[in-house]
Amino acid sequence: MTDSARDTKGARPPLCVDLDGTLIRTDLLVESAFALLSHRPFMLFPMLVWLLRGKARLKREIAQRVELSVSTLPYNDEVVAWVREQQSLRTTILCSAADTALATRVADHVGGFDDVIASDGQHNLSGANKAASLVELYGERGFDYVGNAAVDLHVWKYANAAIVVESGSNLSVAAARVTRVERTFSRTEATGRQWLKALRVHQWVKNILLFLPLLASHRVFEPKAFLSTALAFLCFGLCASSVYVTNDLLDLSADRQHRRKKHRPFAAGTIPLYQGPIAAFALLIASFSLAWRLTPTFALVLLGYYLLTTGYSFKFKRIVMLDVVVLALLYTTRIVAGTAAIQAKLSFWLLAFSMFIFLSLAMVKRYTELLAAQRAAEIKAAGRGYDVEDIPLIQSLGASSGYLSVLVLALYIDSTASQSLYRHPDYLWLLCPLLLYWISRTWAIAHRGIMHDDPVVFAITDKVSRVLLLIAGIIVVLSI
Repeated sequence: MTDSARDTKGARPPLCVDLDGTLIRTDLLVESAFALLSHRPFMLFPMLVWLLRGKARLKREIAQRVELSVSTLPYNDEVVAWVREQQSLRTTILCSAADTALATRVADHVGGFDDVIASDGQHNLSGANKAASLVELYGERGFDYVGNAAVDLHVWKYANAAIVVESGSNLSVAAARVTRVERTFSRTEATGRQWLKALRVHQWVKNILLFLPLLASHRVFEPKAFLSTALAFLCFGLCASSVYVTNDLLDLSADRQHRRKKHRPFAAGTIPLYQGPIAAFALLIASFSLAWRLTPTFALVLLGYYLLTTGYSFKFKRIVMLDVVVLALLYTTRIVAGTAAIQAKLSFWLLAFSMFIFLSLAMVKRYTELLAAQRAAEIKAAGRGYDVEDIPLIQSLGASSGYLSVLVLALYIDSTASQSLYRHPDYLWLLCPLLLYWISRTWAIAHRGIMHDDPVVFAITDKVSRVLLLIAGIIVVLSI
């Protein structure tokens, strides 16, 4: 650095920049905690012990056990760009309550910081503690500070100027009461639309499978049975949203490496991470409260679904082949739940058909992810146990499973079970070529790399699929 550059930097107060919620749109403590829990869920209990010893100790213990991908964190681009401009004009310090190990990695990634001040395992550098440290280093009114929360008022009280990152104007007004506000940056608050996206309400359409036992038993016009199934649909929707939120929190790093999932609200930092567990717990309580009022048997099936999908989020999705079997089981569980809701008898044929058809669709999902990874010159699919070399195997097994579902359908049509339910069961044979065409077409679309990330969503939104479903419905009605 030249003498003139040093003089220019010394002419202005040092700029101290907060990290969580300011330079990045997330919180490193929550990020690192979920990163640890995603691989080692039972670490929740040691975390509680560490917390009793102080927040700084908790941050240090977690930081020593995780490897966060700081390059994929949701940075506040406008703030980062402004800080980089300031780095050529004055001394800049990253000043964070995060553990120093993680804060240093972020500082190295952004580049240009002259120093990093952060929590050290003994002292939690937040609020009044941060203010005391900065006053000790630079004196009162000897530094400018960039922050985003009410706790930063403790620091602004002693700062020369405040640079405020906020969602409205309340924080800057409060900061103006204790110091001069030099600049403000806007921060987008979570909207109802973002929450609907986080809860993935559009995915509730998968729970239409709960109505399948109602249709298969020809009880769709029974008001009590229909209302019971509708309530079961709501219970599964609330439970599924709880699981989606939990899964997104545990899968932040992998989601940020995905071309579409990186835009999910938690991965993008649109919704604060701490709100996720609160929402997930509230949804779960509401779901099981309604389920128990329906029937205890249905509540037990819902519990099985929750445990299975939680196991998938924590472990099963990383185990090759077991992940797709579990996905198929999750769809089949919806059919079991629909049967329990109307207190009907389980159909062997329906369960067998469901397992094969949804195993095929689960394979389509993995095949699509691997194909995208291959085209991006990657070896593995992020967060999964598969290599791109597995593509031919997945394709072969998935297509075979789909065709086996057609075989199950054909055997059902020829069984005594269909003879007792349908007046013209022979008409049902027309369903076999329709299903063969749909399965073959689905795999052809996946092979071309234009399949939606979720093949079930594709099946519902695809025009050809909807036309085939309409034709199938007409065939079934004629058979009855």
